[in-house]
Amino acid sequence: MMDWTDRHCRFFHRLMSARALLYTEMVTAPAVIHGDRDRLLGHDAAEHPVALQLGGSDPAELAEATRIAAGYGYDEINLNVGCPSDRVQSGCFGAVLMERPTLVAECVAAMIAASPVEVTVKCRIGVDEQIPEETLPRFLETVAAAGVTRVTIHARKAWLQGLSPKENRDIPPLDYPLVHAMKRAFPRLHLSINGGIATLAEAQAHLDAGMDGVMIGRAAYHTPAEILLSADRDIFGETTSPKTAEQVALEMLPHIEAHLAAGGRLNQVTRHMLGLFAGRPGARGWKRTLSEEAHRDGAGPEVVERALAHVIRHAA
Repeated sequence: MMDWTDRHCRFFHRLMSARALLYTEMVTAPAVIHGDRDRLLGHDAAEHPVALQLGGSDPAELAEATRIAAGYGYDEINLNVGCPSDRVQSGCFGAVLMERPTLVAECVAAMIAASPVEVTVKCRIGVDEQIPEETLPRFLETVAAAGVTRVTIHARKAWLQGLSPKENRDIPPLDYPLVHAMKRAFPRLHLSINGGIATLAEAQAHLDAGMDGVMIGRAAYHTPAEILLSADRDIFGETTSPKTAEQVALEMLPHIEAHLAAGGRLNQVTRHMLGLFAGRPGARGWKRTLSEEAHRDGAGPEVVERALAHVIRHAA
């Protein structure tokens, strides 16, 4: 979710679910060590529980980045072994590391030694010509031996040769049964499943099949109200009634005002809010107003209020 799940997105999503674990966009270990740490790692206390996702393949760099990140209070540090982007491949991290499980084990062992919070891994079922039924259990055995107890598995291969990062999100076939089989084979590991899951009902089906967790990415971004508003009740068993999407839009206004007061621009926040009313009457007006007006100089909370009026008018 690079360039998607920034701090504004996470604050917005947290307003809809108090229990879901949120992940940052992937940040490289060298960027954490040498870059603007407050910009890369800063987050609002309201975002918790939140996990930082790191990318890298040098154990010493990852350990140092983990030490730095720990000072920012993240609840989990996650090593990405699943991203197929060209930038990631050229740096020898992300999904290409599925071919080097021993190196991954060295990386996570160094991270665990440096971290006061849990270190986890997100991976694919394999890459290119690998046979997932052979590759994945061997990978899980190796990282588990290094001390990892929680792994999220994207139930697709990544084709590093021949497919773009975008195509890798859709074209390789999903193999949910293989991921379910891994949970049976590794009962002591906390295993979550990821990939193509678009509704809470689908998530619950995976939990009922024995998975320990479910990660939802694009569906939670594009239709956040559908996924997140009832997640605490339907998945976590909370008894509190879900908020409405209208409530969430209004609750974002103080965050927007604070961001603008700090010199930010409205569209940096509202670009994450476009799908809030997806599928509802007035959604087109909401999205059009934000898309056309939020980028303008001087745009403020009144733009969100005008956009919200489209939805309220249809609901009346």
